[in-house]
Amino acid sequence: MALTAPAAEAATPRLTVDLGQTSGPVMHGANGTLYGLSDDGVPGANLLDPLHMTTIVQKAPDGLQHPNGDALTVKPAYDRSGGGDVYIYMQDYYAQWPYENLGLDDYLAKVDTMVRKVAARPDADDFVWVPFNEPDGNWYGGLGSSDTATYTKARDRFESDWATVYRKIRSIIPGARIAGPNETHYDTRLMNDFYPWAKANEVLPDITTWHELDPGSLSSFENTLAAYRTLEKNTGIPELPVSINEFANRRDQSVPGQMVQWLSLFERNKVYADQAYWNIAGNLNDNAVQTNIPNGTWWLLRWYAGLTGQTVRVTPPQANTTDTLQGIGSLDTGRKQAQVLLGGTSGNVDTVLQHIPSSFGRRVNVTVERVGWSGYEGAAAAPGVVARTSATVSPGGAVTVPLTGLDPMAAYRVTVNPAGKGTPAAASLPWSASYEAENAAITAGTVYSQGSRSNPYGFATSGTKDVGSLNQPTSKVAFTVDVPKTGTYDLDVFYGNQSGTPSTQTLTVDGGSPVTLTYGSTLNWTYRSTVRTPVTLTAGTHTLTLAKGTSEVTLDKIDLTASVTPQAVYPATYADISGTPSYDYRDSGSSGGGALVLGKGDKAVFDVDVPADGYYSVRADYTSTGSATLSLDGATAGTLPPAQGQASGTTLRLYLTAGNNRVTAAVPGTGKLGISDLKVTGAPSIDGVTAYEAEDGTLAGAAAVASNAWTSGGKYVGNIGNGPGNTLTLQVKAAKAGRYVMSVRYANNQLAGSGNYNTNVVSRAADITVGNSTQRVMFRNSYSWSNFWYLPVPVTLEAGTNTVTFANASAYAPDIDRVTVAPLNG
Repeated sequence: MALTAPAAEAATPRLTVDLGQTSGPVMHGANGTLYGLSDDGVPGANLLDPLHMTTIVQKAPDGLQHPNGDALTVKPAYDRSGGGDVYIYMQDYYAQWPYENLGLDDYLAKVDTMVRKVAARPDADDFVWVPFNEPDGNWYGGLGSSDTATYTKARDRFESDWATVYRKIRSIIPGARIAGPNETHYDTRLMNDFYPWAKANEVLPDITTWHELDPGSLSSFENTLAAYRTLEKNTGIPELPVSINEFANRRDQSVPGQMVQWLSLFERNKVYADQAYWNIAGNLNDNAVQTNIPNGTWWLLRWYAGLTGQTVRVTPPQANTTDTLQGIGSLDTGRKQAQVLLGGTSGNVDTVLQHIPSSFGRRVNVTVERVGWSGYEGAAAAPGVVARTSATVSPGGAVTVPLTGLDPMAAYRVTVNPAGKGTPAAASLPWSASYEAENAAITAGTVYSQGSRSNPYGFATSGTKDVGSLNQPTSKVAFTVDVPKTGTYDLDVFYGNQSGTPSTQTLTVDGGSPVTLTYGSTLNWTYRSTVRTPVTLTAGTHTLTLAKGTSEVTLDKIDLTASVTPQAVYPATYADISGTPSYDYRDSGSSGGGALVLGKGDKAVFDVDVPADGYYSVRADYTSTGSATLSLDGATAGTLPPAQGQASGTTLRLYLTAGNNRVTAAVPGTGKLGISDLKVTGAPSIDGVTAYEAEDGTLAGAAAVASNAWTSGGKYVGNIGNGPGNTLTLQVKAAKAGRYVMSVRYANNQLAGSGNYNTNVVSRAADITVGNSTQRVMFRNSYSWSNFWYLPVPVTLEAGTNTVTFANASAYAPDIDRVTVAPLNG
């Protein structure tokens, strides 16, 4: 056989980030949500506040389209989070989809009622009115017709109705902002007719809206937007804000590597955008696992909210191409910080930062982080650090950051800032590997294809396939795995469970003793969650078998990760700030991010994620010339004593709850605090936590004890509420007065019908009274009356015995299994 020369190795793709070409302030326009908020408290503040949303889209006041998501109901939580505009889908007053058409007079009466209700509010200017939602798919179906006469008739009727409703809104709120035409897509024919007509009749939208729901939008949107801007120019109307108030599809949502492509597209083009509502309300469009527990894409949105300064020019290997590497870049010269968010490809990529400002110096610290896909309902830890390095800036002002082995479902953040003295701690990610269920040995199961580019409305699935119909006594999936050394590994199983109750499988390693795995209920068979269990393996190859237990489970993949002592480092210079702190890079600190310097009134909020409720070691590394504080849930958790300008550290034992916790550093008085990092270490400890079974409490009225095998003691209390006398009361003891975390283990599976694709889950409220103080707490739907979740509720207790009562005079509260109580400081 003749030898041939090997093919030339392909050049590594490059993502070029030109810090010398800025394109305006970071807009954060693409972090909006359609029905992502369902109630005041769902999602929780720990997930909502860090995102700093610029827009949300919700139903009309008192609307019937869905059981929750009323614009006025969610407004208080949105305001507390610093939110921007609230778009009102006015036709969502109707109960049916497509909307029942009862005539224009009927609609105008509803318009009058809802607009007057908002007009009386002091914040009426915060609302944007959307008179028609997808008119081409609802009352004016002829807009999509290829027959000219049919189209013209529908267009004329739509324009006439638009003008009537527009003028009705303005007659009540003269300065009301009105958005439209809000079709299912950009319809060149209608837009070219509608805008000249709207200008001539003085009924122009204040904000132009349409939807981009297809994967092809990732390649076509810039041309579409350019066509619209040309239309504006040719029509002689000013450049209007554009809001894509429904974007993306099921196969994209929850997937960081997909969503970063959409975010970069809209941020680059400076338009507003809201994720589409495909599944349930109140979970930030498939990114909030539970009330305060995030998945992978939530962390991407948190990164996006943290971009500051100016956006910069980013050149990907392929522009305007679906499912390819894309990115967003920002430069904040005041902070001396550059950030790049990227993803959407596999393999290796060089991120090249050009024209780094001379103020950064000749040496810079570079941090690379990764956030992977954790499913729709799989909890995601804080992003892992892939690399921390110091680099020399070239004479031309450039640094190349090589990224290897990228995961197309993951997103990555590259942060660059000046290098100070000292060497940042090297990154040390544990060994990890993934194994697809469809590639395993399958017995009595079926491989199914799920969400993909050709099936964008299917649910996201690793490898676009999963294994289902594992409902026979012999059903099992056997994975062949290979680990590098002997030790304990974390096994994460990506699954779906729509059986109506928790389900089980048996896990065996090389045919050994079986271990039972329990899978909580999920929204449906393909709405991914994760279960973690430790396995001990010797170096080499093993067979891990998951076999049918109590009922069916769908399997997507498994991840194996070497177990390590949990430790996370949160650089202060990445924190969410208020006030006017400064940035000090003279000392690199352990994370390479330098230090954040806070003065009186300044605050820095760290988003700290933990896998389970319990006590953790929380250490602040700092210098200070005065006293400072760390607080949690609005209560002081500890004091950072003055360090006379010397490097110091304070370690606290704090009770943190599963998911995101917001730890705030602040300077209440004089002096300065230079804080570099917050370190959270250790496995969760429950020493000092007291548990109270609901069935041991005092019941009144219809509240009753019932049995359930999935509760902690086999029993729970139901029928709480739906009348003022139906209550549960517990006597809770506290060793001393102060702030406590009361975690309520509950179940709630109340539904209120369904649309043609949404599941209308309902949150239940409990009025919780502690002593003389009552707070209303919303309990998100848990998908099954046997699926019990913990919801943390901060409370202030007096020393001794405290009376805690659960009630709801007007509706049912959730079923309650047990309550745990822990002092904030352990």
